[in-house]
Amino acid sequence: MSNFFKFFPVVDYKFGTNGSTDKIENITVYANIVDQVINNVASYTEYYALPEDRPDTVSQKLYGTPSYHWTFYLTNPDIRSSGWPLSPRQLYNQITELYPTRVITTRTKLTDKFKVGQSITGSTSSATATIGKRNLDLGQLFLEDVSGTFVAGENITSVNDDEVTETIVATSFEYQYNAAHHYENAEGHIVDIDPEVGPGALLTEVTWYQRLERLNDAKRQMKVIKPSIIRDVVRSFRDTVGS
Repeated sequence: MSNFFKFFPVVDYKFGTNGSTDKIENITVYANIVDQVINNVASYTEYYALPEDRPDTVSQKLYGTPSYHWTFYLTNPDIRSSGWPLSPRQLYNQITELYPTRVITTRTKLTDKFKVGQSITGSTSSATATIGKRNLDLGQLFLEDVSGTFVAGENITSVNDDEVTETIVATSFEYQYNAAHHYENAEGHIVDIDPEVGPGALLTEVTWYQRLERLNDAKRQMKVIKPSIIRDVVRSFRDTVGS
């Protein structure tokens, strides 16, 4: 987006208590022409970005030049705030980096046992870990310092501060990105579940991976300025931010 920022006026700005000033682009300036274009249906068309598409290649495809790639960030708030949609490989790399934590899910009541900071051991696998966080709404334990691989169906034990041994049954053990983020009904609405019962057959599990995949795919359907008026819009934008 470097070509985009070069159109903004430069101002002196002082960071924190630093006595000196730096010259930066005044990105608070925003051209009214952009809002006019976005709100005028006759000014734009729809484009679906393919996994291999990049801003410059889409600009070349639509406008015959890669130079207008920055306009996609103006007309699509989601792309402007969170970036261009990722390819499947890029998305996988991002998600696995963001959510590497291991998660145990159980249908055993957790409100009075298995507190944050307790160490746990798998009775069959002999795997060990420390509880770093809990999601009581979904019956999930987010683990730290995992050693070994817990097994679905095994008993998990822990000794609390009163030296009492606590036990739960693990229904699954997986990376956070493959664990449930929420559940949805047939209409696609997020619904609560009873963690001691489970979601049942009528609800659909949406994992952390699937949630980010949906958000990423939603950005592929974007608004683009019509090729017939792109030069006029770019000229108006440059004149407005530079005035």
